[in-house]
Amino acid sequence: MCTLILNCPEKRNALNERLLVAIRHEMARLSRDDDIRTVVIRGAGEDAFCAGYDIGALTDKEGGEPRVPNGRPASFEAFEGAVQGIIHYPYPVIAMVNGYAFGGGCDLAVSCDIRVGSDDIQMGMTPARIGMIYAPEGLMRFIRTIGLPKTKEMFFTGRTYDAVAAKAMGLLDYRVPKPDLASFTYALAEEIAGNAPLSLKGIKRILNLIVRSERMAESDQQEAEAIVARVIRSHDLKEGRTAFLERRSPCFTGR
Repeated sequence: MCTLILNCPEKRNALNERLLVAIRHEMARLSRDDDIRTVVIRGAGEDAFCAGYDIGALTDKEGGEPRVPNGRPASFEAFEGAVQGIIHYPYPVIAMVNGYAFGGGCDLAVSCDIRVGSDDIQMGMTPARIGMIYAPEGLMRFIRTIGLPKTKEMFFTGRTYDAVAAKAMGLLDYRVPKPDLASFTYALAEEIAGNAPLSLKGIKRILNLIVRSERMAESDQQEAEAIVARVIRSHDLKEGRTAFLERRSPCFTGR
């Protein structure tokens, strides 16, 4: 068993490109060690699992972020690389969620196989509140986890959900008192790690293969990517970021 800690408590463990690349590399390294059969991902400190992407770390070049070959922002690519590292890690991964889990932090938890949360957590997806859009892969992870109706509710409203609501809608698998969070999570991890390694790896791989078959047609993927690119270049996204950093309400114009 191994623990991966998101260690930036002064920013509530907010994500940036450097941290995301580190997660991907560490998950790849752990994949080569068959003695580790469960990974627990948690945030440093008591206030947050992960407050989402560090908006202040995003650059602003030519109306958006630096581009990569497919037209997505570099942060999208870095995030998806980290998430895929978690998803394709051969053994089960448990998210130990305490405090805040917003935006990319919430998605990071959803990408784990099991989510255990303390009874004081707050979870939510807020891209629409800052004029951002979410990639098709991320939206599909939420659809698979909480279903289409709740995914629509989460992303359309940008609401924050407490532990009771998060457990009811499937964002959490277990809700435990905060003092018991670590002991419960590690007992669960030890229980899983004690099972047959070939069984654990085989079950996770087969589940991933089943999920992989649920893909959009190429033309639909291209249309979705065009929508993402349009929003990334929008004035509303610039306004949303600026308003967030200035701690004021944004004034969206739909352009």
